[in-house]
Amino acid sequence: MEKTEKLQHRFGLIGKNISYSFSKRYFIQKFKELGLDNYSYENYDFQNIEEFKSLISSNSNIKGCNVTIPYKESIIQFLNEIDSKAEKIGAVNTIKFTNKGTIGYNTDAYGFQKSIEPHLKKHHTNALILGTGGASKAVKYVLEEMGIICVYVSRKPLKNQIGYTDLDEKIIKKHTVIINCTPLGTYPNVNLKPDIPYLYITKSHLLFDLIYNPNKTAFLSAGEEYGACICNGQDMLENQAEEAWRIWNS
Repeated sequence: MEKTEKLQHRFGLIGKNISYSFSKRYFIQKFKELGLDNYSYENYDFQNIEEFKSLISSNSNIKGCNVTIPYKESIIQFLNEIDSKAEKIGAVNTIKFTNKGTIGYNTDAYGFQKSIEPHLKKHHTNALILGTGGASKAVKYVLEEMGIICVYVSRKPLKNQIGYTDLDEKIIKKHTVIINCTPLGTYPNVNLKPDIPYLYITKSHLLFDLIYNPNKTAFLSAGEEYGACICNGQDMLENQAEEAWRIWNS
């Protein structure tokens, strides 16, 4: 009698220009450690989010996907359902495929909170969020839940946001938490960093960078030079990945 072939469980990352993918390496290693030889993880490198529709129609054995830049917000329109937290945040970075359709979740919030909490001190009451993309929305959600007052910094500021040219000594010294949610400084462009007045950074500041490659970005190095506590995005990524794995298997 022939041996029945195991059903292939497929997972992947949806994004644009994602050959650097942390997620693919992380989950392939995880599957290997768990002995899940019928599990696979691939990159879905879309030039347009509309390509997601063909992914759904052609792959019935996909169990889950991660979502990265620049599709964390635009992916929502294609989902059958969205988790209440992801809805409040306005961004999705994890998708679960079920018999009833696709469900969107946000595990960035979980990952960010777990990674920043050990570094927060009592005087960290105000924060600047550099960038206004999908990941920044999860960051803002978490900070506000923790009672930290935060404001977006943008190249094209909207209402209740500020521009980079508005940043002065008073603003920098008031906001002792500064979080980089932009891709500036990501490998291979390691010399780039957000255009803020670093000379006003003090040892009271916490600088957090969502980037994990390189380990210490130009943004973090500049903050460290002025005595700030620094943290990169490695722990956040691992925490959000583990939460995604829990969701896919729940």
